[in-house]
Amino acid sequence: MKKPEEFERRKLPSKEERAARKVLRKADARVAMAEHENAAEAFAKNRERLREERLAREAAEPHSPPKKKKADS
Repeated sequence: MKKPEEFERRKLPSKEERAARKVLRKADARVAMAEHENAAEAFAKNRERLREERLAREAAEPHSPPKKKKADS
């Protein structure tokens, strides 16, 4: 087992490295948000399309009153 003095110290990132990482994180966040918004928009369009299809199907079929169940005596 290593003694505490045998471990290498972790190098802290420089100011420039931190700034570069921050810029990259912001760019990645923009891409992720754009993908999320595109997916949400596609989902909403598909949901609306399916809703319209369902309403058209329901309007085309004749409406019948609900069937009454026989009472078991």
